[in-house]
Amino acid sequence: MENMSNKSTQKSGLFNRFLNLVEKGGNKLPHPVTIFLWLSLFVIIISEIAVRAGLTVNYYDAKSKADATVSAVSLLNKGGLQYIINSATKNFTSFAPLGTVLVAMLGVGVAEGTGLISSALKRLVLSTPKQLITAVVVFAGIMSNVASDAGYVVLVPLGAIVFLSFGRHPMAGLAAAFAGVSGGFSANLLLGTIDPLLTGITNEALKVGSIDMTISPTSNWWFMIASTFLLVALGTFVTEKIVEPRLGSYKGEHKIENMEVTAAEKKGLTAAGISLVVFTGLFLLATVPSGGLMRVDGDLSGFIHDGLVPTIMLFFFIPGLVYGKVAGTIKSDKDVVKFMTKAMSGMGGYLVLAFVAAQFVKYFSYTNLGIILAVSGANLLKSIGFTGLPLILTFIVVAAFINLFIGSASAKWAIMAPIFVPMMFQLGITPELTQLAYRIGDSTTNIISPLMSYFAVIVTFAQKYDEDTGIGTLISSMIPYSLVFLAGWTVLLVIWYFTGLPIGPGAYMTL
Repeated sequence: MENMSNKSTQKSGLFNRFLNLVEKGGNKLPHPVTIFLWLSLFVIIISEIAVRAGLTVNYYDAKSKADATVSAVSLLNKGGLQYIINSATKNFTSFAPLGTVLVAMLGVGVAEGTGLISSALKRLVLSTPKQLITAVVVFAGIMSNVASDAGYVVLVPLGAIVFLSFGRHPMAGLAAAFAGVSGGFSANLLLGTIDPLLTGITNEALKVGSIDMTISPTSNWWFMIASTFLLVALGTFVTEKIVEPRLGSYKGEHKIENMEVTAAEKKGLTAAGISLVVFTGLFLLATVPSGGLMRVDGDLSGFIHDGLVPTIMLFFFIPGLVYGKVAGTIKSDKDVVKFMTKAMSGMGGYLVLAFVAAQFVKYFSYTNLGIILAVSGANLLKSIGFTGLPLILTFIVVAAFINLFIGSASAKWAIMAPIFVPMMFQLGITPELTQLAYRIGDSTTNIISPLMSYFAVIVTFAQKYDEDTGIGTLISSMIPYSLVFLAGWTVLLVIWYFTGLPIGPGAYMTL
């Protein structure tokens, strides 16, 4: 294993030296909560400077369908200070991503706590022919994203075990799973918790820009479905042609672990599958027919905006409950409450982050700085002819770069959305496309950022098979995935852009 580590260092020494600088610089950054506190303070100070400078912009207001003039508003005068104190609680409780994530996590907590997610992933990879195992591990990693971060702690170590059970290098299996879970975090055949989370922030950004529209959590769905198949193919290629040959044969003494799905788990999975089919049938019955229960005068928009998140919760809660009762992991209602409570307790850090992020977003809106920046930025880009596809491609690269330093997808988007969503809207680019471009950049560099919250956990998993594995070793294994995913995903976006296909139900790339 020492030879393997040396080989890794030799082959990617230049990359490792660069990433070591990134790691040292990134580690000096404060916690995202602190970043938002500083940004809020920055907005407060800048708002006063903007007022003293007499910043004013003229633009076409889509809400009133008329020309409008907006001036900066200070947070350092009497009215501003009153707003800071009096609106703090309301800013937090009205922050759109807050409720959507917490509600969805109630159902995910039951599915994860009962063991349904773990058993389903094991069943998926173990029932697959050897020649397809790489593709299935990557695919399972991508699909695990519907359960938020569950794939990190379940599928990544499972990928290593599966490869080892087939006589392949476990580090390659770990890398393939990690690439799917984290590098393909935004791709999926289904909607997950990330969809309503980012959409909620996008809608907040639209309010900042005084844009009278909202987008749905399904706004990127069609593109993400296509992305799933693309990333599976790319992930399989990188694993089998680049990463695994570079690792060579596994010479470690680690024993193959028992991957058998127990009889109780099989019964639980069967029952959960039946319950999911029944639930899906009822869901389709309530939404597809013109007179469906969830339609108001034949319109489904109300359900899509307000009812989709509770539906996602039930999508996990019902099969999880059925699995737990049949497999024996639920003995009473107390167990169900325990699983849901555990899921909520794990959201403590997110609640703290959401509080300060909400203040920043609301301050941005109150001061009109979002509108001023959007209009000024759009006018500047128009004047230099930097619009359309070149702007989108540049934005993807910017998002990918920033992701190296700030691990939280919602934290970055909460900073970037109030600026870029209204600005690109002024240039004829839909909020759906702006969000989509951000998701591509954000996902592809997760796997090479030491600041990603689960990065240290993945290093620990890797050290189980090679005790000398460090951050540099893991990064050097994941760089090929990051570069290939970024290039391939961007090419898909370019093709989609020129075809004019919708990127989601009723969602297009240009206004």
